[in-house]
Amino acid sequence: MPEGDTVWKTAQLQNAALAGQVVTHSDIRVPKFATVDLAGETVRKVVSRGKHLFHRIGELSIHSHLKMEGVWRTFGPGEKWQRPAHLARAIIDTATVQAVGFELGMLEVIPTAREGEVVAHLGPDLLGPDWDAAEAVRRLATAPEVPVYVAVLDQRNLAGIGNVYANELCFVRGLLPTRPLGDIGDVPALVDLAERMLQANKDRWTRSTTGDLRPGKRSWVYGRAGQPCRRCGTRLLSDEIGRVEGQERQVTWCPRCQS
Repeated sequence: MPEGDTVWKTAQLQNAALAGQVVTHSDIRVPKFATVDLAGETVRKVVSRGKHLFHRIGELSIHSHLKMEGVWRTFGPGEKWQRPAHLARAIIDTATVQAVGFELGMLEVIPTAREGEVVAHLGPDLLGPDWDAAEAVRRLATAPEVPVYVAVLDQRNLAGIGNVYANELCFVRGLLPTRPLGDIGDVPALVDLAERMLQANKDRWTRSTTGDLRPGKRSWVYGRAGQPCRRCGTRLLSDEIGRVEGQERQVTWCPRCQS
């Protein structure tokens, strides 16, 4: 599931493959931008901002959001794609590499100068060079009545947290997901833990919040509904909570370790 760490690593790999290369062919498979032709332009940089990606090419940026299923992959000339062609939404060709965005949840082409406008609503980026923990704490404190699980998922507070990390953060801090943010006391510690979790996982595809990379051992509660708590053995509970980004989100918790 793409979260801030996945998007950050995707940007690093795309940048390493494309930066400095001249585009020989491009194909943006969204009707509004289908006529955009980037051939002859140089890829300047690929960067992430929270869960958003920007491929900066010439004076334009391909702005994408992976949502739930999206990925960017690179291939050598003539190399067979690992996913069906009908799932491709963006294609960038250079003389030595082809970058393809599959199942992108959002895709547009904008002037690079407008990048700041489209992500202006985001809170501090947990993996960004300008990460500001104090600002994240300040934003969270503006709505003390919001459940902690919902608050940390809100990209306007801090950018990069998804459902996996929201579940894990609540467990590790011993907080019921429904507990109002204003009642948890040490918000800075919660923000610090979020940043440390993403930093620990940003350089690998195998995400773990337990410190154990073995299959089935990588999470405390996420994806483990009905199984015993790793700390106390109590059966983990699960339910839907709130509406985050327009949809219900599944949360799992330990009724004994979290209060």
